[in-house]
Amino acid sequence: MTPSILRTLALAAALPLSAGFAAAACAADVTPPDSLVNDGQLTYGVAATFAPFEYQQDGKLVGFDIELGQLIADRMGLEVNPFNVDFKGLIPALQGKRIDIINSAMYINDERAERVDFVPYLWVGNEVIVRKGNPADVAGRGEICDHTVAVTLGGISETQARGDAERCESSGEGEVNVMTFPSAQVAAMAVRRGRADAFYDSTPGAAHLLKTLPNVYEIVGDTFEANTQLGIAVRKGDDAMKTAIQEALVQIAASGDYEALLEKYKLPHSAALLLKDD
Repeated sequence: MTPSILRTLALAAALPLSAGFAAAACAADVTPPDSLVNDGQLTYGVAATFAPFEYQQDGKLVGFDIELGQLIADRMGLEVNPFNVDFKGLIPALQGKRIDIINSAMYINDERAERVDFVPYLWVGNEVIVRKGNPADVAGRGEICDHTVAVTLGGISETQARGDAERCESSGEGEVNVMTFPSAQVAAMAVRRGRADAFYDSTPGAAHLLKTLPNVYEIVGDTFEANTQLGIAVRKGDDAMKTAIQEALVQIAASGDYEALLEKYKLPHSAALLLKDD
C-alpha cells in the first residue's frame, strides 16, 4: 500500500464514528475529477454476480458495493451510473474510458495492479465449497489435485485454480480440471449439479451462499489467502480520481456508514480495512 493511502486510511481511523447512514449531514463535499465519462455522474463498472457484494434482486442491483458506490457518489455530489458487464470486461471498459472506476469487489493482485491503480477498502479470505455431503471427498484446497474446480472466468478464483493445477501437475499428484463460468452463481450451480467437485468463493460470499442454501452446499478445509484486499480500481495514473475516492472513503468511514454496511451485510470485523483495530 502506498504512503498516501496509508495516510488517508490513518485519518479515517482517527476520526470519530457515529452510527447509521448520516454521511451527508456531517461530511464535507469531495471535489470530483474534471474528466468524468458522463457529466454529473459517477459511472462505475460492476459484474453483479458476486453476493453479498453485488448481485441482482427483483431486477435491481443490490449489495455492499452497490451501496458503497452510492455513498461515494453522494460525497462527490454526483448521480450513480452503474455499468453491469461480465467480470472479464471490467478492466478493458476502464482502460477504454467507458467507465470512471471499477466498483466490483475486485481482488488486488500483482497482475491487475500493472493495469489499473487501486484504492483498497476491505480484507477478504477465500473458501472451498462443495455439494452437501461432499460426494467427491474434497478435503480442502491443499488436496484439490484430481478434482474438477468451477471458477468465475477472469476472476481471482480462476487464477487460484490454475495455480493449483500447475502445482498438482508439477508434483505428479494428478490434474485439476478447471471449468470456467461467467459468474459465481453459475459456478456454484455446476457443483450443485455434479459437473464440478468444488468451487472457490470469498469468505463473505460463501457465508451468504450457505445462509441462502444451507442444505445444498458446505465449506471444506481451511480459509485460504485471508490477507487479500478488495479495491476500487481507477485508470492507471488517474491520480485525481484516486484521490477523490480516497477522500470519499475517509468521510464514509468517519460518518459510521462504512461500519453500518459491514453490519448490514454480516461481514466480520476482520474485513474492516478502513477502521482502526480495537
